Formats: sequence, structure tokens, C-alpha cells
Amino acid sequence: MSKLIQFLVVYFLLVGYLLGDAQSQAATADLDRVLALPGQPPVGFKLYAGNVTVNAEQGRDLFYVFAQCSNDVSGTKPLVLWFNGGPGCSSIASGFSQENGPFRILPGGAGLTVNEYAWNTEVNMIWLESPTGVGFSYSRLNMADNTGGGDARTAEDAYNFLVGWLDRFPQYHGRDFYITGESYAGHYVPQLAKKILERNAVSPLKINLKGYMVGNPDIDNYWDYTGDIDYYHSHAMISTETYQGLKKNCNFLEGDCCSLLCNDFFTKMYSEMGNIDPYSIYTDVCVHSNANKMQSMWTRKNPMMLRRGMRAGYDPCSEDKAEIYFNRPDVQHALHANTSGVIPYAWTQCSEILHNNWTDAPLSMISIYHELIASGLKIWVYSGDADSVVPVTSTRYSIEAMNLPIVKPWHPWYDHQQVGGRVVVYNGLTFVTIRGAGHQVPLLQPGRFLQLLKSFIAGENLPGSPS
Repeated sequence: MSKLIQFLVVYFLLVGYLLGDAQSQAATADLDRVLALPGQPPVGFKLYAGNVTVNAEQGRDLFYVFAQCSNDVSGTKPLVLWFNGGPGCSSIASGFSQENGPFRILPGGAGLTVNEYAWNTEVNMIWLESPTGVGFSYSRLNMADNTGGGDARTAEDAYNFLVGWLDRFPQYHGRDFYITGESYAGHYVPQLAKKILERNAVSPLKINLKGYMVGNPDIDNYWDYTGDIDYYHSHAMISTETYQGLKKNCNFLEGDCCSLLCNDFFTKMYSEMGNIDPYSIYTDVCVHSNANKMQSMWTRKNPMMLRRGMRAGYDPCSEDKAEIYFNRPDVQHALHANTSGVIPYAWTQCSEILHNNWTDAPLSMISIYHELIASGLKIWVYSGDADSVVPVTSTRYSIEAMNLPIVKPWHPWYDHQQVGGRVVVYNGLTFVTIRGAGHQVPLLQPGRFLQLLKSFIAGENLPGSPS
């Protein structure tokens, strides 16, 4: 009898502890609840935002925004993480408020309007500002972490973020999980995927990674640069003489392209291109935009910075709106951002100093792709065909260099009776183009971007005929 009593005492103590721990986690998540953003229209989903500590010793915190799926009756919808690139650009400014997030910012940063093509209509979405020094992500103890970085630390911190976030939101542990992003996220995403698989093999915490999808991604320096030059010439952006001079005098293979003669041809190239938005070559530029000035400044400092440069915005001035809105004190208060007030600078879409001090950037991701393909992950790569910064030619060349067998040859796919782009299915990887889209696909083709997500998550072919 006494043993039974002892068992019951231990049992109820354990149950009480577990319930208390669950309540504590729920309370922490509740502290991150965003009841409403300033100027936000009514919505039918919950929004959360806050910081997760990823390195206590260095005081590194990463800032996130999380939007629950607005259509998750079954409670089984996947969890998707989104990165923007740079390196040094904010996923809150770009992804959340300009691309696949639930809102778009009104002119002058006056408020928000609903994005009917938001990804959280299909999945549960996290937008992460990464690494520290980007947006509201910050190191409290080591300023150097806010002004420089590299790929390896970024992957480690992103993994630690996921562990901390899932502890805060344990109801999402075990959900199908996907990593997505664009541009320099072509490094972030596969490196984080590899990190998760490595940690899953040795850690009791298993993140249920199913796959990843990256858009207009940096994959391989040589093929990226080569594809840039070919794209400029094939789209009548530069002369044949300049094209031939670049091909002859610039050493893209070694990752140290820019001899004096090569630089001269880059100068000619920019002069011939004119004042265009290289991220969407058929749209107008924001003439007085801070983003346009910053892009020009960085390009002058390094001719090849254009390819890895910070993204210019559309409407065409979306960056200006983001910087106004996210620097509003009431917006920061609603987002639980910079609550300690220790960040000594204004919020910006992209960090120039972090970008310029990036020190750890492997020249190629192709070997990681081979590892991840062998692991059985679902891998899709997409490309807006009006982007000249990481153009479709660069992505095609990089993927073709992987020497993967073709399962389904190049063919058109359709969205609402129109050609949405083209697709080729390889053994282990699907490559999709989006017709009429630039570097940020959803700004010009939001419907096609949402169809891309639906097909990717479902593991289905994109529609192959008009419907």
C-alpha cells in the first residue's frame, strides 16, 4: 500500500511539474503575442513577435515575427521559416512586409493593408532577422557581432533560434518543417538544413525537416558571375564589346575577379546599363529612394557588389515605407522590439557595415546540395526571370553543374490560364522559373508565388496545362 502511495505522489508531482512547465512556456509565448500592429486591419489569425536568445555568453538575440496559419482547422499545417539575404538584410522589412507576409505597408508608413497572397494562408510562417546586427536582432555584449559575421555563425545561431523557439511554442514541435528564402539565403538555407540534419543525428531534439526552397539564390560564385554577364548581354543591357571584355579579363573562377582591366569593363558595363533597377529590369526605379542611393554607393565601392548587393525595392519605393514604419515607436512597442532600448542605431532594411564586413562565405554550395539531395530532402529552387542580380542564367548554370539526372524535361507551367514560368525536374531537385518576376518574386507575381508554395508543400507538380 505504501508503495502505491509513493508511486501516486511521484506521479502527481511529475504531472504537476510538466503542467507547470507547459504553462510557463505558454506564458512566455503569450508575452510575444502582438494584439495589433498600428494601422493594422482586422485579421483572423494570431501574430507573435519577440527575441530568442541564441548565445547567452555573447548576448546574441535574434528577432522574429510569427503568423499562425489562417486556415489550420486540423492543427497540422506545416511550419515554414523565411530568410532574406544580403547578407545583412531584414526578413521583416522584405519578406514580412513586402513579399509573402500578411500585410503590405501603406504610403508614408501610415498603416497596413492585407496581402491576399500571404503564405500564412497555407502554412504557419516565421520571418527571422538574421544574423545579429540585422534589424532588431542584436548582441548586447559584443558589438563586433553586430558589425560583422559569416556563414558558419549564422547557421549555428539560426539552429539555436529554432531550438529556443520550439521550446517557446512546443505545439509546433513535430510539425513538418521547411526552410525558405531568397538571394544570399542561398547560403543560409542549405547550411541551416545541413546543421539540422547533423544535430538531429546526435540530439534528443529532432526537428522534423522535410525540405527547403530558395529563390534567385547565390549558389556558386563562378557560375553566378558567369550567368550575370551572359544575362546582361542576352537582355541587351550591355554591348557586345563590353561583354567580350568582361569575359576575357575577369577571373570569376578564383573568386577574385577584379583586376584593373576587369574593373574598367565593369565601369563601362554600369554606364551602359544606366540607372535601372537591376533587381527587376523592367520596372522603374525609386528616383529619390535612400535604397537607390545606398545601392549606388556600394556598387561604386566594389564592382561585383551589384550581384551580392542589397536589394532595391519596388512599388518602386517600398524600402522607404518600411524604414518609416518600423522606426515608429508605437510599431516597435507593438512588436516587442528593442524593448531594452540598447540598440544604438535606427532600424534599417539592410546593414551596410555588416554586409561589408562579412568574412565567412564559401565560394560554392554545390557540395552541400549533393549532401542534402542524398539525404532525401525535398529541394526546390526558383528564379524570377526579370532579375539581373542573381539571374535565371546563373541559377541554371549552377544547377546544371550538379550533373543531376533529368526526370521531367523543361516545360511550361500554368497559373490561371497563363504561363507562370517553366520547370525542369531533376532527380532530387526541382527548378522553377517565374515569368515576369524579379529578384523578389511576389512583388510582381504574388499569385504565381503562392501557387509555387502550394505545389512545393504538397509535393505536387506545378499545373502543366491551362485551367
